[in-house]
Amino acid sequence: MSDPIDLGALPQDFAWGVATSAYQIEGAVAEDGRSPSIWDTFSHTPGKIAGDETGDLACDHYHRWREDIALMKELGVSAYRFSVAWPRVVPGGDGPVNRRGLDFYERLTDALLEAGITPHATLYHWDLPQVLQDRGGWPLRETAEHFAAYASAVAGALGDRIEDWATLNEPLCSAWIGHLEGMMAPGLTDIAAAVPASYHLLLGHGLATQAIRAVSPGARVGIVNNLSTVEPATSSEADADAARRMDGHTNRWWLDPVHGRGFPADMREVYGVDLPERTGDLDTIAEPLDWLGLNYYFPMVVTADLAGPAPHVRRVRRLHMPRTAMDWEIDADGLEDLLVRLTQQYGAQKLFVTENGSAYPDLVGPDGQVHDPERTAYLERHLAACSRAVRRGVPLAGYFAWSLLDNFEWAYGYDKRFGLVHVDYRTQTRTIKSSGRRYADIARAHRRSVSRRAA
Repeated sequence: MSDPIDLGALPQDFAWGVATSAYQIEGAVAEDGRSPSIWDTFSHTPGKIAGDETGDLACDHYHRWREDIALMKELGVSAYRFSVAWPRVVPGGDGPVNRRGLDFYERLTDALLEAGITPHATLYHWDLPQVLQDRGGWPLRETAEHFAAYASAVAGALGDRIEDWATLNEPLCSAWIGHLEGMMAPGLTDIAAAVPASYHLLLGHGLATQAIRAVSPGARVGIVNNLSTVEPATSSEADADAARRMDGHTNRWWLDPVHGRGFPADMREVYGVDLPERTGDLDTIAEPLDWLGLNYYFPMVVTADLAGPAPHVRRVRRLHMPRTAMDWEIDADGLEDLLVRLTQQYGAQKLFVTENGSAYPDLVGPDGQVHDPERTAYLERHLAACSRAVRRGVPLAGYFAWSLLDNFEWAYGYDKRFGLVHVDYRTQTRTIKSSGRRYADIARAHRRSVSRRAA
């Protein structure tokens, strides 16, 4: 039995949203002037993706976006978080803007507004133009500068209609998983590249924030981090130290700099790689935020592994805990704990849960429906955690379910389904799952409660 969702705790203007990202759903990778991204290259490298699948077609959202907006209306969502594809808008990485690419996001934005859905745009969801990777990628300062120019172009075109902007989505994945672990694009395993990449990602965030505000003074700008609670596996001092390192690696390295605290000194020592600092960079990285985005999926339990690579920890699998098809442990309390931490330790004035969701092996049943009670329970538990957090003083402004659609799930290919809407990848038929119907019911119930309070 799920904990009850305290709808009365949520703000009257609470955003009920869904989220996607460009490479995971758009397809049309060679249409209208789009150039390859690092994910095109990575997914076409044999052995990198389950089943050697790619995002070439994905959900064909580039052509089916009207249908997908209609699905959002049917779900009753009030906000849509999508990402803009850098190689679609600036195919050369820097230089001229591709008008045909930008036009797609203009049409999408206009149609969302016409449908009564507030657009929330993310400027970077991992799809660096391959031409910039060929020149050195995120380990180079120039990439951060090119990102700011791209941000200026997009916000200059859409800033009259889009108010809420995220600079980066999950820079941890770009830096650590892409440059240190090699499991995501660009597929490197080099800490000497990963640490400067992490620095320049956050510098790019700061420069892009300035650029957005310069062309759209009313913009509300934030950054999206994927965070986890971290616990030691035992009461030993070694495991307590391991938990501190993992918290630094997963959380503090990404939170402290944007809140004016600089990069954590203990983690600098752990990594042992000099940061490419210049005078004024830390002030740029700490450009004030209008809001902070939290992507939450799982907690971490860790033990010391001093023989392993930095941060010298190993995750421990707790056998008694429920898990999703991603083998991720389910712990809704972790979402509440992180929201409270961001409020109390970092002084967040406005928070969004920008992603939260679960993968299960969904099938269309004989009745033509997709029944996914596990995902429904997951949603209910995590929304209950959100309402508890608000009761504890968290300024939570909205929740974005990951994801609107089943999609290309990065290195997992199409095997893992996160959507509130099922996608038959052979026919591109969309079917709203029972979890999607439940999400719609919850959003409607909240709106009814707001109406009752107003009356």
